[in-house]
Amino acid sequence: MVDGSLDPAVLPQPSTMDAPTDTTQKSTGKPKPHIADTVMTRRNWYQHINWLNITFIMAVPLLGFIKAYSTPLYTKTAVFAVIYYFITGLGITAGYHRLWAHTSYSASVPLRIFLALAGAGAVEGSIRWWSRDHRAHHRYTDTIKDPYSVRKGLLYSHLGWMIMKQNPKRIGRVDIADLNEDRIVAFQHRHFLKAVIIMGLAFPTLVCGLAWNDWMGGFIYAGLIRIFIVQQATFCVNSLAHWLGDQPFDDRNSPRDHVITAVVTLGEGYHNFHHEFPSDYRNAIQWWQYDPTKWFIWTMKKLGLASDLKTFSANAIEMGRVQQLQKKLDQRRVKLDWGVPIDKLPVMEWDDYITQSENGRALISIAGVVHDISDFAAHHPGGKAMIRSGIAKDATAAFNGGVYRHSNAAHNLLATMRIGVIRGGMEVEIWKREHQQGAYIKDEGGNRIIRPGAQVTKMAEPMATASAA
Repeated sequence: MVDGSLDPAVLPQPSTMDAPTDTTQKSTGKPKPHIADTVMTRRNWYQHINWLNITFIMAVPLLGFIKAYSTPLYTKTAVFAVIYYFITGLGITAGYHRLWAHTSYSASVPLRIFLALAGAGAVEGSIRWWSRDHRAHHRYTDTIKDPYSVRKGLLYSHLGWMIMKQNPKRIGRVDIADLNEDRIVAFQHRHFLKAVIIMGLAFPTLVCGLAWNDWMGGFIYAGLIRIFIVQQATFCVNSLAHWLGDQPFDDRNSPRDHVITAVVTLGEGYHNFHHEFPSDYRNAIQWWQYDPTKWFIWTMKKLGLASDLKTFSANAIEMGRVQQLQKKLDQRRVKLDWGVPIDKLPVMEWDDYITQSENGRALISIAGVVHDISDFAAHHPGGKAMIRSGIAKDATAAFNGGVYRHSNAAHNLLATMRIGVIRGGMEVEIWKREHQQGAYIKDEGGNRIIRPGAQVTKMAEPMATASAA
């Protein structure tokens, strides 16, 4: 979700008149490769560094922490710094992210101006630049066109993509026509450096200075250190939210849900949900989940400053959750031994089944499936005599309530002992017809799903007169 500190589009660009002559380009006629597309060496490493971002993301905050050792922190300044942290954080989460990047709701002009100013105070780039990269992140998640793909490493997705130069041609293209036509977005983009200085540093300094004469404390704590903390917190959505937590809606890509990330990022930590339902103004859909940004937007609606809050239906959300649960179950199911599939078993004649049983094999037929119980008979919970009484017989009725109505676990265990099927099915025609009418359910991998009570050996209503005798 989070983007870099300053927008290069608003900075003066070097004149081509000052560019060094590229003899390679002249001699070969090929354009010089972008520095990001070259191998970093001891000689050119400094050319790979984005020194502007290094300055504003690391050097300036470091200066603030150094000065903090000699600058007392007053209670009023600390309280204001925390409040301003939340205000500028909401400028990113409720403004840059949910309003402009995803258009998950509509905001009135006063609210849009407030969010544009608050977002500038977070010093994370202009709305236009930030939203463009974030839309590319969603469209090309975890690919080479993702500007801050976690596939390049946790540290890269957190800071590396900003402090190392990127080839802009490698970033995926997205439509930002709506942003270009937004007058507030365009104005903030043109005057972003001024907005950063005013909202990031001057405003907190003036508040603390004019209100309780703490000019230096306002500059250091509510300005520099607060900027560093809000940046690092929101950067976690690119790194921590793609690394820590669960994936309740989809696991094809890296976004994850975790309460720790939510607390750190003002509610943006339910990232798996967000990537599945990006235009939903909520990140947390349960009332007890931490998402102050959602409640801020909801409150603005109640005050008449926001409208058209977009949500996905509970049915659509639950469909995604159930599908993911089923996928996880399927993955666990294929690791289990469900016995040889019925259609893979050899076909036996009834007479052959009788002959083998009489010649020493402990075979038992249930629901037309022949099972070898030689290794299990001695451990049968009902006793050896009981289970051996079904050898060389059709024990379907006895197994399904005629003698004892066996448990679901018993049916599953029996399935692992299959060795064949009787030609024509079972002796009792009514049971044979019942099974012929059944249908198999398959998972995504084409594997048959055996529901509890749906095992081939399970009879719904066994005939009371049938017996193993």
